[in-house]
Parts: sequence; C-alpha cells; structure tokens
Amino acid sequence: MIIRLATEEDLPAINAIYNQAVMQRFCTAHLAPVDLEYRRAWFSDHPRERYPVSISQDNEKLTGWVSLGAYRADRQALAHVGEVSYYVDRDCRGKGLGSLLLHHAVHVAPACGLSILVAILLDKNPESISLLRKFGFSLWGSMPGIASIGEETADHLYYGLKL
Repeated sequence: MIIRLATEEDLPAINAIYNQAVMQRFCTAHLAPVDLEYRRAWFSDHPRERYPVSISQDNEKLTGWVSLGAYRADRQALAHVGEVSYYVDRDCRGKGLGSLLLHHAVHVAPACGLSILVAILLDKNPESISLLRKFGFSLWGSMPGIASIGEETADHLYYGLKL
C-alpha cells in the first residue's frame, strides 16, 4: 500500500469512491452523484503545495483518498485552518485505510502552512466520528437537524484539531 499525490488521471477513481459515499447516505451532504466536471473543478482548487489531494493505492487499484482544503478561503484570518476530507472504497473498508489516510493528512498539514484542521461531517456517520476521535479531533460545534436526507435530518458536526 502506498500513499502518493493524486494526479488528473486519478480523478475518475476519486470521483467513483466519493459517489459511493453519496449513495450510501449520511457520509456527505450531496444527495446525487457528482460528475467528473465537478471533480475537475474541485481538483483545480487544490494546489498540491497548499491543499494536496493524496490517494492510497494497492498495486494498480486506488483504494481511498484524502484532501486538505481551504476553510473559508476568502477570510485571511482563517488561512492557517484547513478542512480535511477522506473517503475509502467500500470494498476496502475495515482494513485501516481511513487511519492511514488521516495520519498522512495530519502529518503533511504543517508543511502546507496549516496549524488547525477541521472535519465537517454528519452525526449519522459514527465510523468517521470514531476515526477523528482516534486522532485527537474533538467536537467543536454542531448545527442541529440542518441536513435533510429523505425523511430524516442529521446534525452537521464540526470536529477540530490543533496541530
């Protein structure tokens, strides 16, 4: 298993993994799969020296990805804060890949000029909450019942970590 910086050629696999989470529900606030054009625009907002996107790869198979992104990009006082996102292929879950990816993000964030990481997720994603807590993230805020998915609502949670 290796972790490396993502390239444009990885975007179809990155997008496919993300869309698995969309269809699973409560792993993202998207309700419909996103297309490759969306993913390309997203990738262009992630310059590798500041907001890298990294992938885990087993032989030729892309198994998961993690990204650091801007948190409120137009607010200069928050320039040292990054948002971390991570997704693992459904066939590769339960093998420690989430830990591997999050460890990587926490490790590279300071070199990217980030001193705080936030993760924004839904409260009905206990696996992700457990992973964040494992790495020392704590609950910094909640927006109760703000997300509507089908007939259900979910809280939007903000977890944070000072590096």
